Amino acid sequence: MVRIEGHKTKTENKSSEKLPLPSEVYIPLSQHLGKSCQPEVELGQYVLRGQRIANISAAVYAPVHASLSGKIVSVCDWPHPVLGRAKAIVVAGDGKDLSVDTDTVSSEQIRNYTPKQIQNIVLEAGIVGMGGAGFPTHIKLNPPKPVDTLIVNGAECEPFLTGDYRLMVENTDEILRGIEIVARCLGVDKVYIAIEDNKPQAIRLFDQKLKHLPGYQIRILKTQYPQGGEKQLIKNILGREVPRGKLPFDVGVVVHNVGTVFAIFEAVYLNKPLYERMVTVTGSCVFDPKNLWVRVGTPIKDLIEYCGLKENPAKIIIGGPMMGIAQYTDEVPVIKTTTGVILMNEQESKITEEDYCIRCGACIRSCPVGLMPCLINLASQNEMWLQAKYYGAQDCIECGLCSYVCPADRNLVQSIKRAKLEVSK
Repeated sequence: MVRIEGHKTKTENKSSEKLPLPSEVYIPLSQHLGKSCQPEVELGQYVLRGQRIANISAAVYAPVHASLSGKIVSVCDWPHPVLGRAKAIVVAGDGKDLSVDTDTVSSEQIRNYTPKQIQNIVLEAGIVGMGGAGFPTHIKLNPPKPVDTLIVNGAECEPFLTGDYRLMVENTDEILRGIEIVARCLGVDKVYIAIEDNKPQAIRLFDQKLKHLPGYQIRILKTQYPQGGEKQLIKNILGREVPRGKLPFDVGVVVHNVGTVFAIFEAVYLNKPLYERMVTVTGSCVFDPKNLWVRVGTPIKDLIEYCGLKENPAKIIIGGPMMGIAQYTDEVPVIKTTTGVILMNEQESKITEEDYCIRCGACIRSCPVGLMPCLINLASQNEMWLQAKYYGAQDCIECGLCSYVCPADRNLVQSIKRAKLEVSK
């Protein structure tokens, strides 16, 4: 792991704001790892905020909900922040923001819920991993093997992003209630809340609260990248190593992001589906960087207009600068896994020409998974996919550190991504 410049000062101490309602939302049918949903609505149909509008019967999926009230005006191909283009349901808002009828639930009622009931609530709410991976959360609440530990990931190690930090500061009690639900669902009594040491206010708040919660511990981590990876957290906190090709539950652990846990609280206590999330809008081109509560399906141009521009950006990245994806248009919508929108200027986004590998080993020393990125890159360039698999291409977490430290400016992570795609075929 490596210490890299955080670039968080512009937004880390700014309270979150609610973005004004968009006039239209473009809600993709695929916002999660797994099968894409199918529309359950028709053109011209009136929908309410929180109403389910797409679903599918599959092993891995999460339903999709309307993020504001209005009419369905289209189901069409639309720019997608991850897939390039994908089917989306277009809702023209009526400005009323009417919601489906829901009742809040008391703590006493929730204590009587069975794990299966909680899993069904989380499934119906369409909750996925909010850290960026988008794995359907109801599946992680029912691991195929017994687990003994829950780790709540509040590391937020990506530069520029501060949404999780503000969530921990502003919604500490709600996150703890969500943790309680998850821990009871998993049947674990050991809970670790992992926070990097560059988040002092969150550390102080959780430290005060955890004094009265037996079995809960806060783990303060060094500010390093990529500290927030599941396998890295498990190794640093518990000393357990997840073997190649295995998952955290194979070593008795489940990891959830703080945003995911907060969404679980809202689903269980407030009957609220996942139709909005916190997004950090920042970068050198942004006039007034902010942490915004944004409805799913809102075009990122609305976020950019709300924060203002100092200059036209040369590059727009959704996510963090290390693992995020550059966008070809500002029409792409915010989805469930959108953590940030970063606007970079010409100098920052300048593409340097690749030079020859000098066999320095910097990429090997910095790889948090213990891979040899230079050799996977060589295999990928020569389309030797079996060799790339042998070198462990599928274990790459795409953190981007190899490219970051490479003195020859080689596009290592891009070539490894290609190798992963070809190997999976």
